[in-house]
Amino acid sequence: MLQIKGLCILGVRTTWHTEGDGDFFCPGCGGDRGYRRRSGTRRLTLLGLPLWPRGSAGTIVECVMCRGRLGPEALERPTATVFSAMLRDAVHTVALAVLTAGGAPGVPGGAACTAAVGAVRSAGFTDCTEDQLLGLLAAIVADEGRFPGAADAWGPAGLADALDGCGSWLSIELHEALEPLARHLVPQGCEHILLQGARIALADGPYLPAEREVLAAVGRCLGLTPADVDRLLDAAAGTPS
Repeated sequence: MLQIKGLCILGVRTTWHTEGDGDFFCPGCGGDRGYRRRSGTRRLTLLGLPLWPRGSAGTIVECVMCRGRLGPEALERPTATVFSAMLRDAVHTVALAVLTAGGAPGVPGGAACTAAVGAVRSAGFTDCTEDQLLGLLAAIVADEGRFPGAADAWGPAGLADALDGCGSWLSIELHEALEPLARHLVPQGCEHILLQGARIALADGPYLPAEREVLAAVGRCLGLTPADVDRLLDAAAGTPS
């Protein structure tokens, strides 16, 4: 910048153009806010008048509330509303998978089903009922096309085949529900989801081999190591209910 007696003769000014808007999680505000996605162009100014372009200033995300400016990667973080929905769906999927591995109990009031309902309600599905979960379980068991070998999948060998089977219900649902969420969780958050599944499995007794297989798959989808999964599952089994 060139100034003479406080008067700006030559300088560079950035002009911004809004390309789009939406909602995002603003770290400055600490909550969901509106944003504007803006691209900038630097221009050489003479006596305050923009004249010649001097290149791109890049793209920013600007919070409409605090006016904070962030890089485009800020939009990769889910909003608090979306994150809550992802967490709720993850717990719901884990609960169904564990109940399925435990033999899909069909009588309301079972300890595992009661524990599953409690976990799902705590995650955000506050109106979840045992009848709803049992209805979904019945549909899973009946739909052999989505769950290959459903008739004999309650054993560890059958479940292992289902987990490894491309297109199986467990493989698809667990990966889709857990892997995107795990990218936004601290390790303790991933461990908490696994432990919720473990408590459901343990509600009616020690782990069945099939339940252990499912919980191992849950751990893999959450990015936990096999050693960490074994440690957490063993610790849960040794904790008084």
